[in-house]
Amino acid sequence: MSDMSKVELYAAIRQDLRAGLSKRAIERKHGVGWRTVAKATESVWPEPRKEYSPRPQKLEPYKPFIDEVLRADLDAPRRQRHTATRIYRRLLEEHGMMDVSYQRVSAYVRERRPQLQMEQMTARRRSERLIKAAGFPRAKTLRDFDFDANPTVDPTMVHTLARCDWVREGLPLCLIGDSGTGKSHLLIALGTEAAKAGFRVRYTLAAKLVNKLVEAVDGQRLTKTIARYSGVDLLCIDELGYTELDRRGAELLFQVLTEREERKAVAIVSHRGFSGWSKTFTDARLRAAIIDRLTFGGNIIETGTHSYRRAHTKTYAPTDLPR
Repeated sequence: MSDMSKVELYAAIRQDLRAGLSKRAIERKHGVGWRTVAKATESVWPEPRKEYSPRPQKLEPYKPFIDEVLRADLDAPRRQRHTATRIYRRLLEEHGMMDVSYQRVSAYVRERRPQLQMEQMTARRRSERLIKAAGFPRAKTLRDFDFDANPTVDPTMVHTLARCDWVREGLPLCLIGDSGTGKSHLLIALGTEAAKAGFRVRYTLAAKLVNKLVEAVDGQRLTKTIARYSGVDLLCIDELGYTELDRRGAELLFQVLTEREERKAVAIVSHRGFSGWSKTFTDARLRAAIIDRLTFGGNIIETGTHSYRRAHTKTYAPTDLPR
């Protein structure tokens, strides 16, 4: 068979047919079978090449396990990381792997390990950017929170919230308790977990948020400002209830909460229970509407009245004072 393409071959066969050559002579001339000559007679264009689905590799069912092991190794000490030999033995012993050679497992480990390292580095950099963009006043983590010092807080509930399903579903979270009970710590820590999970987070004090909204009204930038606070996945509002809000400020805050309702998550911290919000929101109807926005379908964590900071503050007797 000549080196010509199939289109050129079909054209040559049809030309030979018009010149009067027999089909057998054409088969001998071009080194093809009778089926090819018949197809060239029927159509100028050859049939498209068949596309075969790739044959599944025997290693394919075991790749998720290998990836899981390699991901766990990313943060493990070097001496505790799995070698290709150890992974191969685990596949044989724990998963009953058969008909897959060590060379194939080793080649996949060599290929996949640097890919996962790059994925982790990219995810870590993104998390750092999101945490920085959130504007947290200080770093707080759930690992640093002393659940033993505040038994009022349920650790199971907090660690469930750290999975960020509530952020994904756009639900509210209320942290309520006296000063020094860990409300802001939990707010920042859960916000940090959301940022690590890839969500856009913004932290703000309630008074600062209202002031920015009032300034935006005066500068005719309210729509843009509300859009900035409404666009993030999680809005963390700290110290709600510490200062009294006039009707204008309460209405602007209500507008932000309404824009986020059932779409984007919001978490607030308050030192007063909802029954004491009459001092913060003087308008009863507006107060009820705001409470409804902050509680519908959401979670409420009460951190109690025992101040952790006060309990751990050293009290000096007069004789202990420096002279």
